[in-house]
This record gives sequence, structure tokens and C-alpha cells, in this order.
Amino acid sequence: MVSLLTLPSTNHVWPSSSSQLGLYRHGPFRRSISFVVRSAHLPSTSAPPCEDRSGRRELLALGVTVAPWLFMSQHAATFAAETKKGFLPVTDKKDGYTFVYPFGWQEVVVEGQDKVFKDVIEPLESVSVNIIPTAKQDIRDFGPPQEVGETLIRKVLASPTQKTKLIEASEHDVEGKAYYTFEFLAQAPNYTRHALSTVCIGNGRFYTVTTGANERRWDKMKDRLKTVVDSFQIFNV
Repeated sequence: MVSLLTLPSTNHVWPSSSSQLGLYRHGPFRRSISFVVRSAHLPSTSAPPCEDRSGRRELLALGVTVAPWLFMSQHAATFAAETKKGFLPVTDKKDGYTFVYPFGWQEVVVEGQDKVFKDVIEPLESVSVNIIPTAKQDIRDFGPPQEVGETLIRKVLASPTQKTKLIEASEHDVEGKAYYTFEFLAQAPNYTRHALSTVCIGNGRFYTVTTGANERRWDKMKDRLKTVVDSFQIFNV
């Protein structure tokens, strides 16, 4: 199990030594999505001792607002054909993933993100997909869901200027591939975003999908947002 203790801030470009840590430099990645909440961490009460510095640094290198899965191409095509009413499918054959997003959301281009769709009226309602090369083979190499979720939320999925709270962390398998899913809150001075994120490793990449909404609209949006993260699947490329 890889210890995730004491990860430094992620608001920086890739370190020059990243290739030695199992990740490969692809230039600077800056979190520039105004509608993706960034937050500060709540102090951890039970972090394990350091066991694997390279593993911790590799997880830190995912410092771009950012889930993920293993299906064959034919499964991705089948899934797209079974898209639920009110959703539109996305299949990226180059990077090997598929998911659905609510009808009416618009695609936008954001530096450092592979795909982003958002609601034009409610900017906190969005989904973003992030992909980072990795030498790891399994998400469980980073540790259990609770530990990985707390670290990602503090250091990657939210900003150090905001408070965060991990509500739930879980693990599930798709055809033998492990996925971690997190539900969390990110609090800003004038709003709170209720978010869902799923992470997985495959194709030599660390996949992350994150979606969410303003807390005041969570009850209305939660079923649709859960459909988004549950639909995200990766396949071999």
C-alpha cells in the first residue's frame, strides 16, 4: 500500500523528475476551469507513515481538476446504444473511454482537460475528464479508497483556499478492474459544490472524471450526476 501522507501543493507545473516517478512530462497543466471548485483541506486525523515517496508524488502529479474503467471497444459501443433518455454519449476511441452527460450541457475547451461539458446557466454543473500517464497498474497501488479520496480532494480536486469534506469513498470492479468513487463537498465563501469523482488506471494512464452541482441544487441533480460517473468506463486502446 502506498502512503499518501504530506503531499505538497499541486498548483504547479510538472516536476522535472516526473519520468522517474512513473509519470511522463507533457508540459505544464494549470487548473483554469472557473466552474470547478477548488478548496482547502481539512486536517487529517489519521494519516499513515511514509512508505513510498514515488507513489505519493505520482498521485500529486495529478494536480489538475479532474474517473474511469475497463471495457472492450464492443462494450463501449453497446453502452452508447443503451444511453438513458435525457443523456448524450461520448466515446473517445483514441484515449479509450466512454461516458454520458445530460442533454443541454455544452462542450468547452479547457487547458489541461481531455473533455469538459457544462451547463451554460448553472456553471457549477459540469463534468471534466482528466488523463495522466502513469507507470502504476492498479488504483489500489495508491492505497484504500478512503485514503486516496482524502488526498485527491485535498491536493488535486479542490483548491487550498477552500474547505473540503469527504462524504463517502467506495470501490467497485468492472471486469476485474478496480475503480474508486468519491462523494465530497467543496466550500467557497459564497457557495458549496457537491461533487462526485471516480478514478481508475488502465492503458498506462490514470483516468479521473469529476462532476457536481451547487449544493442548493444537489437534491435535484444528484441522480443525473450519479448517472454520469457511473457511466464512465475505459476500454483497451
